[in-house]
Amino acid sequence: WDAITDPLVGFFISKTPWTRFGRLMPWIIFSTPFAVISYFLIWFVPDISRGQVMWYLVFYCLFQTLVTCFHVPYSALTMFISREQSERDSATAYRMTVEVLGTVLGTAIQGQIVGKVVTPCIQSPLFISESNASASMGDVNMTHYTGSLTDMRNAYMVAAGVIGALYILCAVILSVGVREKRESSELQSDEPVSFFRGLKLVMNHGAYIKLITGFLFTSLAFMLLEGNFALFCTYTLGFRNEFQNILLVIMLSATLTIPFWQWFLTRFGKKTAVYVGISSAIPFLIVVVVLDSNLIVTYIVAVAAGISVAATFLLPWSMLPDVIDDFKLQHPDSRGHEAIFFSFYVFFTKFTSGVSLGISTLSLDFAGYQTRGCSQPNEVNFTLKMLVSAVPVGLILLGLLLFKLYPIDEEKRRENKKALQDLREESNSSSESDNTELASIV
Repeated sequence: WDAITDPLVGFFISKTPWTRFGRLMPWIIFSTPFAVISYFLIWFVPDISRGQVMWYLVFYCLFQTLVTCFHVPYSALTMFISREQSERDSATAYRMTVEVLGTVLGTAIQGQIVGKVVTPCIQSPLFISESNASASMGDVNMTHYTGSLTDMRNAYMVAAGVIGALYILCAVILSVGVREKRESSELQSDEPVSFFRGLKLVMNHGAYIKLITGFLFTSLAFMLLEGNFALFCTYTLGFRNEFQNILLVIMLSATLTIPFWQWFLTRFGKKTAVYVGISSAIPFLIVVVVLDSNLIVTYIVAVAAGISVAATFLLPWSMLPDVIDDFKLQHPDSRGHEAIFFSFYVFFTKFTSGVSLGISTLSLDFAGYQTRGCSQPNEVNFTLKMLVSAVPVGLILLGLLLFKLYPIDEEKRRENKKALQDLREESNSSSESDNTELASIV
């Protein structure tokens, strides 16, 4: 569904006429209330005996579409508030810092509200004495599950309500506090461009393809790590009561180190920052599975993982405006494609999240994972080690190899900046000449 909606939303945004609120802001303003409603309905349990799967499928796809209507113009605003690369890099750093902080808030709010409802673990039938081996799994559930299903439903809805209120608050702050600059976005196109022609132009741009491919593998590595680290801490390391704190340490570490990576990429260049920032997690990912279970080591690994997560959050988004500048130089007569570039970036973010969930779910199911089990088979513990160490390390190395092919280094970036400045000056002087000639004729 995202593969259909994300590019289409990007194209429709690029064709949206300029309004007094701007070109991008109306999409953010009008999608917000519907996104909040659909998000709340995802966590609502309808009182119907059949069709619940269709209920959740419809509202989840609707929510993802509305999030695209928010996230694509929101991320594309970077290109519409300044022409200066340094200012756009700074804006990206601030944006990603607050995005990671938002992830921390979401994790804390959802975890604390839902976590108050007690859901005790279920002893696996494999560990029950043979005299009770005939007991059904339903009997085991009834014996061990003492929490109230109604309380659990209410907890999820309360958490959804709180997060929805934060969504609205942030959208209001954004719409009131940010103004698009029409002159810096170069919205006017010499001729209308069809969806497929614009899509072909964007997807044939080599620098863009190499960037999103490298970004795809490195993002998948860290999403696998984040998605399975809680289970790894709970079952493989035995820190059942610590995993929420460990996840918060990862995200807080990421939040606090984004300013450092912003300074690093300014000082040493973006490609160097990619290699250093993302690869720095590899030794710690190996250590956490090689050494015996140790809470202090686990927290150290969490801090190190957060540092690399910060680089993974910041750097691809910081490099995308450079790719768009490079595209403008190669296609000076084809303008207004910024939203399409960002829409595919948003799509690949969702795509890696979905692939990560699919890989994790299928792998753990194949290994014999038992939902809410007090313990897991050895095969599950081995699978979790692969999902938080070996597989992410391999994906990181593959992603960094692909980043090696990315053609825009610091020298190329400076050349593009100067060439774009020359083009703008030439365009401005040509416009002034036309105005002077028109005045003379009048």
